[in-house]
Amino acid sequence: MPTYEYECFDCKRTFEAFQNITANPLKKCRFCGGRVRRLIGGGAGIIFKGSGFYATDYRKNDYKKKEKQELEKSNPPAPEYKSCPHKKSAKCE
Repeated sequence: MPTYEYECFDCKRTFEAFQNITANPLKKCRFCGGRVRRLIGGGAGIIFKGSGFYATDYRKNDYKKKEKQELEKSNPPAPEYKSCPHKKSAKCE
């Protein structure tokens, strides 16, 4: 259900009302009982939380394996040296 914002003509207060879409707009201010009008709101953006909102979340396992292999090919691991390849030069110290 959406939240609508109203403004009172008499007391100039604004307030929000949590209403069903099919509900009629409010006519009375909840503070002073005066006439109100519904304001046009900017609306809140939709917030997606959790998994399942990206194209990659439902990819098949074969696709994920191939993608991992491609990544490993483009970024090979750094070689490990058992001893200094520079024979104790200034580069190793």
